[in-house]
Amino acid sequence: MKIGFLFNHDQIHQVAHSLPIAMALALQAPSQDIVIATTSRRLTDEVRRHLTAAGMDIPIKQLGLRTRLTRFAARHLEAVLPVSKVGIYRDNLDFFGSLDALVVAEKTSLLLKTRYGLDGLRLIHTRHGAGDRAIGFNKSSAGFDHVLVSGPKIRERLIQEAGVAPERLSTVGYPKFDLMPAVPPRLPMQANGKPTVLYNPHVSPHLSSWYRHGRAVLEHFLHDDRYNLIFAPHVMLFHRRFVLTIDKLRVDRPGLIDQQVLDAPNIHVDLGSRACTDMTYTAAADIYLGDVSSQIYEFLYRPRPCLFLNSHGVEWQGDANYAHWRTGPVIENPENLGAALDRAVASHADYLPVQRELFGRSFDLTDQPSASRAADAVLSALERPTVRSVVPLRPAAARPVDQSSVVAA
Repeated sequence: MKIGFLFNHDQIHQVAHSLPIAMALALQAPSQDIVIATTSRRLTDEVRRHLTAAGMDIPIKQLGLRTRLTRFAARHLEAVLPVSKVGIYRDNLDFFGSLDALVVAEKTSLLLKTRYGLDGLRLIHTRHGAGDRAIGFNKSSAGFDHVLVSGPKIRERLIQEAGVAPERLSTVGYPKFDLMPAVPPRLPMQANGKPTVLYNPHVSPHLSSWYRHGRAVLEHFLHDDRYNLIFAPHVMLFHRRFVLTIDKLRVDRPGLIDQQVLDAPNIHVDLGSRACTDMTYTAAADIYLGDVSSQIYEFLYRPRPCLFLNSHGVEWQGDANYAHWRTGPVIENPENLGAALDRAVASHADYLPVQRELFGRSFDLTDQPSASRAADAVLSALERPTVRSVVPLRPAAARPVDQSSVVAA
């Protein structure tokens, strides 16, 4: 059986979510024909780095745009739209058609079935992240032949909100945690002994705190150096000059970072390096400051104080899409950010039980490495005949929030 693992994104943040599964599968089922497909030199290098570190050799095929039409569209529209990410499927149907199964961390791969007719190709979704946002539980999830989930929260919401049949779900833990360093990393600036805040805003304009309040947050740490600051937003926030979301028909500009901020000794700015994706910052920080990013749950691998910016005045209480805001205080703006951070630290014990509860519901971790459990689940899913049963949708317990966007697909 030929099983492909696809990494098709502008950034490398999805690699750690499914590459460990490919590596575990190669070890546990050496008779399987496994190939890793990438769509850029940066992705190829990141995959090869992990394979080299593990002493493994799995074939890598770098795909590209092969037709004049898609290359033209990418050249003229890529600054706003992910043309290459979508066009890669159309231009490489011969490769995808040669596979028995394709393991992916994102949903645009469903085009292979819905638009290009590859119905015999088994699509297995690993997901990326274990956050609460509604887009992670939309109906497109039911288009996959099998879905790997990290914990009971994800499983329950996929059944109830996306209509995924229970037999097409496997709970496997979180393969990315298999890569967690044994000792939390420390940044050079942390030698000053001050507590360190990670500010991790999301990319989507209608959800993110960055566009309305982000610069005020940076300005606060520029003038109040009682805390260090790691500014490491979603890796797609500054990837393009404009950020477009389709559901709200909104375009916004992330802009530039002031040079004073870049030069501040207590501020570390990283707009998209590997450290933004490998849990370096979620492990190193002492306090989390954010909005809707799923990285909050990676931060809670070790429970610590959290603070959230409700920049859009969302009525979030009781809404499952904002469940993570129960893990720390929520503020409407950063006008009194210093006092809010102090309060988050002082009140952390009050939030510790819910932090542990939500982490446990997001990640079902066992003594067996998550990647190994996922590899077992992939093999088991491929041994079963394809069944396209769908669970009838029931109303979600919480008010749904439409959060689909081009950048978050």
